[in-house]
Amino acid sequence: MISKEFTVTGETGLHARPATQLVQVASRFSSDVELEYQNKKVNVKSIMGVMSLGIAQGGKFTIIIDGHDEEEAMKNIEELFTKEGIAN
Repeated sequence: MISKEFTVTGETGLHARPATQLVQVASRFSSDVELEYQNKKVNVKSIMGVMSLGIAQGGKFTIIIDGHDEEEAMKNIEELFTKEGIAN
């Protein structure tokens, strides 16, 4: 299991488009991918779960990945966040 904390940098927060992109990347991997924000955990492969958190710009959250391809999954999620200016 690996985890990493991120801070939302995008002006719109982790809403519609960025959330959809995150779900699409996470869904390519067999590992369990969770997002923890303000003591709530959701499955990142669920768009409704991610959207329900309403994470605004400046919000800090943790991505937790557990499974055989966890390292590759985290690498791809980090690349998405950097490339799209979603979080760092």
